[in-house]
Amino acid sequence: MINLNLISNGSAAELAKAVAALDGPGRAAAFKALEAYAKRTSEEPRRGEANTALAVATVGTAPSAAAAARLLRPRHFTPIPSSAPAVVATARTRGVPWLPDLAARLADRRRDNLWDGSWEFVAALFTAEGAAPPPGDWFVLGWLLSLSYPGEGRLRSTPIAERLRTDPFLDALLPRVFTVDGAGERLLVWEVRGRPGGKLALVEALAELSAEGRLDRTTLITATLSRLLRGDRLPATRAYLTLLTALSPTPQEVTNAGGDYLRLLADAQVTVATAAQKALRTAETLDLDAVLEASRAVLRRPDKTLVRTQLTWLETLIRRHPSRKPDIVRTLTEALDHPAIDLRERAAALIAKHTPAPTTTTATAAATVPASPASAVLTTVSGDDLPPTPPPLPAPPPIAGPDELAEEVAAFYSDRPFSALLPLERILDGTVRLAAADHPALRAALSPVMERHREGMGEHTWDPNCLCGAFTRLLLSAADPAQAAAPNAERHGWAALLTAARRFLSLGEAPPDRRIPPPQRLLRARLAEIGMHLAGGDLPAGGLLSAPESGNGALTTETLVARLTARGEREPWPWDLAQAMLRLPPGPDPTAAARSEALGTAAGARLATWLRNGGLPAPRWQVNVWARPPLKPRDQYRFGSLPTVRVEVTTAPPSLEPAAPGTASAATDSRPAPVLDDRAVAEAAAGRETFGLLGAPAPPIGTGSGGWHRLWPGILPWHRGLVAGFALADAAATADMDQRGGAGILPLLAETAGDGGPALPIAVAYALAARHEADRLAAVDALLLLAADGAFDAETAGRYLGLLATAGAVTVNRAVPPLRDAAAAGARLSVFRLLAAALPALLGAGPPPRGTPDLLTLAAETAAAGPGRVEIAGLAETAARKGSSRLVVEARRLAKAVS
Repeated sequence: MINLNLISNGSAAELAKAVAALDGPGRAAAFKALEAYAKRTSEEPRRGEANTALAVATVGTAPSAAAAARLLRPRHFTPIPSSAPAVVATARTRGVPWLPDLAARLADRRRDNLWDGSWEFVAALFTAEGAAPPPGDWFVLGWLLSLSYPGEGRLRSTPIAERLRTDPFLDALLPRVFTVDGAGERLLVWEVRGRPGGKLALVEALAELSAEGRLDRTTLITATLSRLLRGDRLPATRAYLTLLTALSPTPQEVTNAGGDYLRLLADAQVTVATAAQKALRTAETLDLDAVLEASRAVLRRPDKTLVRTQLTWLETLIRRHPSRKPDIVRTLTEALDHPAIDLRERAAALIAKHTPAPTTTTATAAATVPASPASAVLTTVSGDDLPPTPPPLPAPPPIAGPDELAEEVAAFYSDRPFSALLPLERILDGTVRLAAADHPALRAALSPVMERHREGMGEHTWDPNCLCGAFTRLLLSAADPAQAAAPNAERHGWAALLTAARRFLSLGEAPPDRRIPPPQRLLRARLAEIGMHLAGGDLPAGGLLSAPESGNGALTTETLVARLTARGEREPWPWDLAQAMLRLPPGPDPTAAARSEALGTAAGARLATWLRNGGLPAPRWQVNVWARPPLKPRDQYRFGSLPTVRVEVTTAPPSLEPAAPGTASAATDSRPAPVLDDRAVAEAAAGRETFGLLGAPAPPIGTGSGGWHRLWPGILPWHRGLVAGFALADAAATADMDQRGGAGILPLLAETAGDGGPALPIAVAYALAARHEADRLAAVDALLLLAADGAFDAETAGRYLGLLATAGAVTVNRAVPPLRDAAAAGARLSVFRLLAAALPALLGAGPPPRGTPDLLTLAAETAAAGPGRVEIAGLAETAARKGSSRLVVEARRLAKAVS
């Protein structure tokens, strides 16, 4: 036997002597004891020397490579590079032949971590045995990383190209660099203490070895083209494209690979397609039919520079192949559908130039070609041409039984929890109703599900809006008999949340954390109210009063009065009734108020007052523009990523003065929060309840909802302007901080009702200029839905888009594709009004922001949908400038269209 304490002490040398002295039975017994030791200590941290000792003991006693790999799996073993010599020496002393097999098994068991020293250890085993390396992804990525960070010693001062020449894995692993996902990013490395090479030193080293003949040039070119054809993330694409450029294929080599280059030209990312186009134009001979087929795809691409160059190339081909002129001209007609009007005109001019016709003017020749469908749609129809918005779908039926509830809870936790409100509402209503009917049956069905998710959905303390912990605690109250046996402690926690809710939502106190908006506080209060009653067993048989009837969260007055009537003398829960009232359509309803008051209950009287007063008071909107003050050098790290300008929308009740616009610094954002005095309490007593929804301060700049804003439209389905104000920070961050997902609420808001106020069009303006396409698509969806209902304030959206662009807060050229999509979908008038409102600020800026000519083009195309003659400030002055810059040309086009 061996002393296993030597492993904990890291005494690898003593262990090597001990295992060398063992005979066959002794090794078998020692390995069995070693397995028990590894299992017993698997959760204990093991320092590097202890890992070396464990590896030595394993190789010295294991009966096979498979058994050794089982013991040295990642859970038990994290090697260091210096472990390898001792392990190799032990294997050679014992005479085992399976060390390469062990190394391959260790490499196959590892997946992600390339920085813990495991790769260097495994690679050293292969090198020592002279064995071929494994082709697995982990080993290939680790090899690329080792070329950039080669470890201590001589290699640190050796250039990458020189290391590659003598690398034992180069020939075996280089082909895998072009097939393994993630390898492209690893090619983007810095030269480490070697000669100056920059970020692409490894790529340049491969090209250098190809020029020397160490690597086969044709093989490298073919592999690089194949990888570019597969597509990849932009950083990886840049690495492979740089390698192809560094290899500098000759015209004959381009001709030989012409099919691959043409496929790249037609389908690849724009940078790759541009490089392919440049190379193809140097080729000695190409199949013309293949070129024309690829050209048809290129002329449909949105990349203007690529299309413009392709048009020039096609004209060159007409001169080289006069007998094929008709075929080439037919190919040119593909560009007549391009969204850029200057490219359409260029294509029409080329067609006119090379098409026999009775007259030779460009206008006549162009007229003989079928008009672009896109341009025809955009320039001949007046007004928006959108289908009516369908009514909201009804809410799903209530959950019927405990088993269905358990299935819904499991699906909720598994599929992006809290991404939508209706599944949450169904679970809350079903939990209350089924617990009142048969709590033991509910526990039996729900307990196994909650046992799986007890730890997985705790409160995220870094997110002030997080409801994960509260929701899980609520369900545990319904499912866990231990919770039900001791409800007092649980009720105490819920009561604390309800006390805070009463202070901030009922009594009007200023909340200490402005990152939590009122809708989120209201939802938290409802969870606490349900949780407290579940813990106490005081549950109504009919479920929640506030359960929505419509897919957008709305509830009819008739249904709420009927639910209250069914309760009889039993008073409803306060926050449940508050949510139900907020889901009612606004406006006075004296008939329903009389029915409610006739119930003779406190809840009936409260609802009657709400209905007589028309629901939530109409807010008074206030738009504030926050500007980031100059930052001191010490503040750049913390606050340099904040936007320079941010638009905020706040509200106040009609009877209260609006909060004065605050002046904030980026470092503190110390705007005074409006504090409601005793008038708020008096107004609530008089029936003008606002639940803290009016007069709430804006959140600190740079903060957002963390994705929780998707729940808010269904909380206030008749007040989308209020919700848009609370979610404006999320929508703005998609454009001025390049964040992702903040505009997903906009289509949901468009499906609700009510005055959008200034916040909704401003949010759409931000999202049209979002960094990520998904957010821009959400803006288009919202614009189309709102425009179809006649509820889109295009002038406000355009005015703020122009102001934000000229202030440098948004990148306006991002807005061109989504606005063009909206116009093509039928919202021509709305798009024109938006552009007409945005252009005065853009044209007045010096110089105008990038993308302004494209907006002028789109405005000219949609002007026919407008009301006729339109005055756009600054347009006439821009059109009157001398020269033929694109800005001036497009300004003249628009001036003609609107006059």
